[in-house]
Amino acid sequence: MMIFALVGSADTATYEMYPECVSDDSVLEQEFGERFNKFALLKARTSIKELSGGLTNRNFLIETPGDKYVARVSSNSSSFLSIDRGSEFVNTTIAGEGGVGAEVLDYIPGEGLLLISYISGKTYGAKDVAANLPRIATSLRNLHALKPFDHEFNMFNTQSNYLKIVKEQGFRVPDGYEDFAPMVAQIKKAFEVLFEGLVPCNNDLLPGNFIDDGKKIWLIDYEYSGNNDACFEIGNVWAEAFQPIEALEELVTAYYGAHRPDKVARAWLWALMAKYGWTLWASIQDSVSEIEFDFWEWGMSKYNLARSEFTSEYFKKALMAVTTK
Repeated sequence: MMIFALVGSADTATYEMYPECVSDDSVLEQEFGERFNKFALLKARTSIKELSGGLTNRNFLIETPGDKYVARVSSNSSSFLSIDRGSEFVNTTIAGEGGVGAEVLDYIPGEGLLLISYISGKTYGAKDVAANLPRIATSLRNLHALKPFDHEFNMFNTQSNYLKIVKEQGFRVPDGYEDFAPMVAQIKKAFEVLFEGLVPCNNDLLPGNFIDDGKKIWLIDYEYSGNNDACFEIGNVWAEAFQPIEALEELVTAYYGAHRPDKVARAWLWALMAKYGWTLWASIQDSVSEIEFDFWEWGMSKYNLARSEFTSEYFKKALMAVTTK
């Protein structure tokens, strides 16, 4: 997961594909040079720059005399976060071959090393997402039309697994977190009424994971990718950009090509579940991550939004709406 907007002014800055670099060559060469030498394409490198924004891994822009590449070094905390690096590699490859994401150039299993192509473009901020919803809908449809991904992603299961981990490990949990379990059960039951199947999803499309090259919007970072309900993807995109409900309605209409109140409600409820689930992701990271970032505060912002939505008037209306076309 990468949270670009919190480590730079993503709404106003001009980036190429990834956010600004934060470290110099000499230190990085000493620390990572031996590992990068395992990639044949990087042996003739002329520079290494660390990219800001990675919260479950470290990402590097590496230049050679003839090209640019992005290398990813995974964090050891991935097992707590339900990240399957093998599935990530498979799904990133599918997205790259389908022209939706960056091309996978090399992968070293067991060492957390992934090498992908560099794509020149603008990294989005929240305002960019709001201004490009129809184009984003096109990119989502293109992703969702690819062949099935390696496994399924289900936020109900992920949230339950995260809760089990934080309890077993004694990590911090927000006050009153489990009070909303009955509402979660209501959402799950309502979704079963008009279930329409799964499609390959990124499942983590924060604004910084959209790259606009002027012709199309690329989708990057497939750590949490898997086959999922398309409305989870739509709702999560909307939620991570902190946009009003009108933006969700616009995105849903652009995606389905018609006004679909049932899909707006479904995407809204999935967005609520995403906030509720990612809250525990932050609790885990707050306890295990070596990256300097206030995970607890980030998670509490998610939780406070989820708590207000669980108790909102729209919650009950949304439950009814998802059961009626």
